[in-house]
Order: sequence, then C-alpha cells, then structure tokens
Amino acid sequence: MNKTFNLLALGLLICLLAYLPSCSSDTSAKETNKLPRIAIAGLAIESSTFSPAQTEAAAFHPRIGADVMDYYPFFHADSSLRQRAEWIPTLKGHALPGGIVTREAYESLVDTILTMLQANGPYDGLFFDIHGAMSVVDLDDPEADLIERIRAVIGHETMISTCMDLHGNVSERLAQNTDIMTCYRLAPHEDAMESKRRAVANLLDRLESGQGKPPYKAWIPVPILLPGEKTSTRIEPGKSLYAKVAPIAAQEGIIDAAIWVGYAWADEPRNHAVVMVTGDDKEKVVQSAEELAQYFWEVRDEFVFVAPTTTFEESLEKALNSEVQPFIISDMGDNPTAGGAGDVTWTLNELLNRDVFKSADGPSLIYASIPGPDLVEEAIKLGVGKEVSANVGAAVDDRYAPPIALTGTIMAIEHGDKHAETEVVVRVGSIDVIVTKKRKPYHKEADFTRLGLNPRETDIVVVKIGYLVPELYDMRGDWIMALTPGGVDQDLERLGYKRIKRPMYPLDADMADPDLSAQLIPLSGE
Repeated sequence: MNKTFNLLALGLLICLLAYLPSCSSDTSAKETNKLPRIAIAGLAIESSTFSPAQTEAAAFHPRIGADVMDYYPFFHADSSLRQRAEWIPTLKGHALPGGIVTREAYESLVDTILTMLQANGPYDGLFFDIHGAMSVVDLDDPEADLIERIRAVIGHETMISTCMDLHGNVSERLAQNTDIMTCYRLAPHEDAMESKRRAVANLLDRLESGQGKPPYKAWIPVPILLPGEKTSTRIEPGKSLYAKVAPIAAQEGIIDAAIWVGYAWADEPRNHAVVMVTGDDKEKVVQSAEELAQYFWEVRDEFVFVAPTTTFEESLEKALNSEVQPFIISDMGDNPTAGGAGDVTWTLNELLNRDVFKSADGPSLIYASIPGPDLVEEAIKLGVGKEVSANVGAAVDDRYAPPIALTGTIMAIEHGDKHAETEVVVRVGSIDVIVTKKRKPYHKEADFTRLGLNPRETDIVVVKIGYLVPELYDMRGDWIMALTPGGVDQDLERLGYKRIKRPMYPLDADMADPDLSAQLIPLSGE
C-alpha cells in the first residue's frame, strides 16, 4: 500500500511541477478570449461485492495531469473541443472490473484528485468521468462520496457534467451533486467515447451560452435489477427502450436523457435501475422521465438473455456437435469484465477432465484464460517447447474448485500486455490454455493471434465473458452462454442479497406496481 501511495504522490509532484507553469501561461494567454476553465477527474470500475477479490490503486492505471487528455480521442490537439476551453486534467483512473476497492486505494486516488483540484482552481466546469458501479470497503455509494468531496474543494457554483456506464448506479446524492448527467446508450458499449464527448459538449454549450446550470433534473428510481446479459441493446426490449432516449434528449428544452440498468453484482441500497432527464422545460423534463420509466417497467418481463443460455454441460455438448468454427462458449460466472475474480477454475477443471480433449487429435479448444503466476514464472525459466507443471487459478476465488496442477507443453510466451503482463500458452491434449501473470479479458482477435493462436480455425473457444463484445460476436460461428459459478453468477437468486432495497424485480416477481413519479432533484448546494 505504501509503495502504491508513494508512486501516486511522486506522480502528483511531477505533474504539479511540470503542469502548473503551463497552466499559468495558458491562463494569461487566454484571458482576453475568456475561455471557460474546465477540470477533468474520474475513477471507473465495476466491483462485485460477491467476489472475494479486492482491487488496489495500481489496477486503475491512473493517468495524471496532461496524460489524461490522451485518453480521449476527441481531445486531440487540433480538435474543436480542445480549443473551446482551458482544460485542467487531474486524475483519471479506469480499472478492469473486479472485486471491492480497498479503502486505502480509494483514499490515495481521491487525495490526488482533491490536491490537484485545490492547486489549480477556480473552475467554471468539471467533466466527471466515472463508471458508477465502484464499491469500496466500508463505504456506501463511493461516487457520491467522491463528488461531494470534490464539491467541498471547487464549490457549488462550478458546473459538473457527468458521464457514466449504463451499468452504473445513480443515487439521489450523486444526482444532486452533478448538474448534467448522461450515460452510454448501447450495450455492448460501442458508444462509450461518443457518450463522453456528449457530456463534454453539453457542459461547453451551457457555459458558452451563459444559460448556467439546467434548473430541472428529474430522477426516477426503478425497482428493477437485471444483469447486462439480459439488457443488451442488440435485442428487444432493450433495443426499443434505449431507442427512445436520443429523440427525447433532442427535444427543445431538454439537455440530456439517460437510463441506467444498474449493476446487479453489488449488494448496496443504490443498486437498481434509474431514469434521469435534465433540462430547462420542467413539463417536458418530468413527462419524458416518467415516460421512459413507465416503459421500462412495462417491458420488465420481456428481458431475456442475449444468447441461448444453459448449463455448462449442455453448452459443451452443443459445441462438440457443432459443424461451425469457432463455437464460442461464454464462461459467465467468473467474467472479469463484470467483476469476477477471473481465477475460478471450475470450468477449466471440467474441460481437462473430459476424455475427448485428452489426446492431441481431439477437438481443438482455446481456454481464455486463467491466472497462474507460478506457472508463468516457471515457463519463463524453461522456454517455449518445454513441458511445464505448476498450479494455476483459485488463488483469489477458491469457493468452487481448488487450484489446478496444470501440466503441458509451452507453446508461446509473450510479455508486455497492459493487464496480463506476461501470457503463456500451455497445450494439454487438444486444449490450449492461456495462463496469465495477472487476470486479463480476451476481447479482440489480436489477443489470440499475438500468442500464435487462430481462433477462427479453432473448434471451440471458451472465454470468461458474458455477452460477446463486437469483435468476438462478429467472429463467432455459433455462441452460447454457460451458467457457470463465480462472483458474477447470472442466477441472481443464488447471490444472497441482504442490503438492496426490496421489493425488487425479478427477485420479487409478484411485487405491486411502483410509484414512478419523477422526483425533481434540487441544484447542488440548495
């Protein structure tokens, strides 16, 4: 922990020394143009409280100062948005989904943000870039805590525009302390950067026009909690539900509209769906929010998994009998992109025990992936072509199966991945197991081909994921989602919620219709 804090402190010191002079110079050069001064800050992670994993500060790969701008393609040096304001980036951290964030990690990251904001104020605006599903040890509603602490530094006059993942959670506290809110409108999130750009443009438009903060924010909690795999915008009713958002946001008198599905794998009171509409026309804001919330409630029984879903046993049988390549199986319960620990060995153990895969001429299968730092270290010593034997998996989440003593031939060793750091391909019979030093999701074809693997010509590809991201979806010959165990189990009934607000659909399927009247959230500081 001390090492992580010291690294962040060093980064902050370097940033302040290098960045503050340029801030001063920029300010004097632009005073005549009266460009708005806009800060940037944010922490993003989905964190499952049903996983035993914990997330440290380094997992956020924090960008500090000027490096933050490089994260956003729309802020390239010659972009129109870049020229419309004096930007003061602080810290932007984005972690792979995972377990609950340690309090020490959270405090160290937040301290950096607050220190930089204090040093560079005052501000006309703040772009608050978060996910909305961060959980922190002994702290409910971390994003609301963060924005309240930011407000204590920058004041309530500064206009804040917030962008979130649609799988985030919007508490009343969070809604009150931001001025304009938006979120992604597609799942998978092909519009992530487009949504962030929209949040920035909304902020600039309000500041440049002199209209000030929008007076009306309609917030409606909707007592629905569904996994993302059932609310994809690729299929109905999610497709039609989210198709309503843009036309509503385009109305005169409305600035933005958003629907949050919420995050199903954290047991906190704020975890549920939310509709929010922001604007200047009170009647339109209220009416539009209630229209979206009511439609969401009316179609609640129509949400289904985005792909065929069944037990792992049946999924594997379908894959073995398929005549197309690749047949992709989503190992959903331990999906690291939803918050799973990523090291549950249950599925891999089932595969290795199948006789059909025990000989080299069996059906080809890629398993992506399992953390095994001990095996990785041993493989580096031995080299490609040698036989390696070491334990993999279940160092974090051993609730479903123990570590596996994996023995096989080293087919590839690759260094330098941002998340995995080092990857090793181990062939066991006809299975190529990707073993990583640290957990990593496998979403792109290049993730496989850089390891010498060809997923397109492989019979079966098993990936720790839920719904397929676009590149895997386009690559699939066929696809099924397997109901496997883990920290992001798709069978919500098995999770054992204790703290979410009840009644909640679908856990309380026979609940009475809720009151979906819009609540008007006061402006920050009122």
